[in-house]
Amino acid sequence: MRILITGGAGFIGSNLAKLALTRGHDIRIIDDLSTGYADNLVDCDIDFHLGKVQDPQAAARAVANVDSIIHLGALGSVPRSIKDPIASHHANATGTLTILDEARKANVTHVLSASSSSVYGMNPALPKHEREWVRPMSPYAVSKLAAEQYTLAFQQAYGFDSIAFRFFNVYGPGQRAGHAYAAVIPTWIDAMLKGEPVWINGDGQHSRDFTYVETVCDALLQAVERRLTHVEPVNLAFGTNTTLMNLIEHLTQISGVEPDVRHREPRAGDVPHSQAQNDTLTALFPEIFPTDIEVGLESTWRWMAERS
Repeated sequence: MRILITGGAGFIGSNLAKLALTRGHDIRIIDDLSTGYADNLVDCDIDFHLGKVQDPQAAARAVANVDSIIHLGALGSVPRSIKDPIASHHANATGTLTILDEARKANVTHVLSASSSSVYGMNPALPKHEREWVRPMSPYAVSKLAAEQYTLAFQQAYGFDSIAFRFFNVYGPGQRAGHAYAAVIPTWIDAMLKGEPVWINGDGQHSRDFTYVETVCDALLQAVERRLTHVEPVNLAFGTNTTLMNLIEHLTQISGVEPDVRHREPRAGDVPHSQAQNDTLTALFPEIFPTDIEVGLESTWRWMAERS
């Protein structure tokens, strides 16, 4: 099967590409390398296209003659979107619409797209079911809501087979620190390895549903191989609820390093708590089980320590 992965040089995309290659698939990637890294794909036998997903000509070349599309290409980070909301909208909302429209023209009708748990926003319900109301708190979340709804609308308007997955906090090997918008786990591991302060935004009681990247990639690839479709968004997480202080404790136990924990003001746009209701996910993927957070963190720590 020939699969297009947009954003395939990024953290999730490169992990997915490597897994797909082991299963015998032909992989094409489009990435502008604005947040991804070419060295994530070293020794990978792929068809690489350098380009932006919101560029119709680049998107048209990328979607030509593929069987399915896994659309991960996006500009991540709530703080980044608050600083530059237009850039997030162009990459995430316009980029998704462009990929979908070029796929329509090319008669490629199976598309999986990555939405985000951030769309739930101000909704305080825990766990969060896909039919709960949404109230985004940042431009990033709005752009992801637009992206998922375009994905689902193309089912009704053009007969697409598609799924809009709501990713929660995906982590694991390959996720890098060292830049302004790095995720919390690699940022903290990097600080602990260097003996630098570990900064917590707020009191540390914010909670997240951390999901190991290998599990996410397995679900995405199964969805392609089985040509799955679903008429509503699907939470791609397993209902865990780890506070930031819990996360610090896990990392301390795994590493034997006592971190220098410091607190600062919460960030604008950050959702206080995030936890998935996963009934839909487990019905679609009964053979996929979550990776225990201690196991996932240990693997992530080891990957980062080897590169420090």
